[in-house]
Amino acid sequence: MGSLPRDRVVPDYPFNCSGVDFCGPFMIRYRNQRKLVLHRIYICIFVCFVSKAIHIEIVSDLTSEAFIATLKRFFGRRRKCAKLYSDNGKTFVGANLEIKGLLKLVKEPDEKLSGFLSAEGIEWKFIQPRAPSFGGLWEAAVKSAKYHLKRIVGRSNLAYE
Repeated sequence: MGSLPRDRVVPDYPFNCSGVDFCGPFMIRYRNQRKLVLHRIYICIFVCFVSKAIHIEIVSDLTSEAFIATLKRFFGRRRKCAKLYSDNGKTFVGANLEIKGLLKLVKEPDEKLSGFLSAEGIEWKFIQPRAPSFGGLWEAAVKSAKYHLKRIVGRSNLAYE
């Protein structure tokens, strides 16, 4: 058996080094609609590397904008991550490019602001392509969340609120 990565064995703040992945789709209905119209939602799962704690957020779709909004909610409830690991999904790669583009745009006018952002920045790491076993920690969390959610919900359609 190989040794664990350094980020998993060094004591640190909760969610300072995290993994993220999506699962779904799940069908929900909105409360204010008269007839039954179902909408797809997805679940974004953040896993702490040190304590294996799980943070779950609901995402409306798999676009980069929705993921960035989810990331902002996660940072508001927890704290900013120093490192964030994910697989090579299109949503994550697109969000990474958008964040880097915004950071590059902001870095040019003001050096104090760019220094602050680089100090508070997130190091985003992707696992190797076509190697889902490298993301085993968050894939196990996805499996567990899907199993328990399907056992509780069954075939019923949940309301958003």
